[in-house]
Amino acid sequence: MNGLTRSVAALAGAMAGLAGCAGTGGGPGGLPAGAANMSFFVTSAGIGKGGDLGGLEGADQHCQSLAQAAGAGQQTWHAYLSTQGKSLDDPNFVNARDRIGTGPWQNAKGAVIAKTVDDLHSPSNNLTKETALDEKGQPVNGRADSPNKHDMLTGSRPDGTAFPGAPFADMTCGNWTKGGTEGSAMTGHHDRSGPINAPWATSWNSSHPTRGCDPAGVRSTGGDALLYCFAVKR
Repeated sequence: MNGLTRSVAALAGAMAGLAGCAGTGGGPGGLPAGAANMSFFVTSAGIGKGGDLGGLEGADQHCQSLAQAAGAGQQTWHAYLSTQGKSLDDPNFVNARDRIGTGPWQNAKGAVIAKTVDDLHSPSNNLTKETALDEKGQPVNGRADSPNKHDMLTGSRPDGTAFPGAPFADMTCGNWTKGGTEGSAMTGHHDRSGPINAPWATSWNSSHPTRGCDPAGVRSTGGDALLYCFAVKR
């Protein structure tokens, strides 16, 4: 093989390599993009009953159904939600951080949200309006949009743990079974935006409670009873 032939062969090989890379659909996080590789999303719609999600089971099923419709149903999905005990000494509570797997998690475009549970609950996570996409890979309305849908139901403290039980306030809409004006639920801002530059205003998982658990009350503070969904098993 002479020099010219070797050059032509090398060029052909390089072009084939580039074509192969283009076919992987790599996302901005350096991982393959698309529904099959998605392991995090914000729900594109709520269940429709405000804070009544049918408990954790109903919320998880909502995540699973939306993932299935988007082509990611082969994975096991959980909603990022905590529950409270009935009293201060009741051990029957659930921490949201304990039910979402170990990571890493990426959105439908391939951007990595967080590498681990600790990373997710640290200042270094990559959860922003630009990356907190729905299961279809579409952005979700933030505080500057109309209607505002940036309040995500979480029922959690900033570190992803549960709030104490009675006599303290309801922060989980009765452990996600209340859909009336009674009770409230802690929310986070997926767009990391609020009326002032304060930790609570920019927290993705623990910003402020809702005004009641009914759909109108949830919407009144800037939400639509949307959830964060994470793939637990892949």
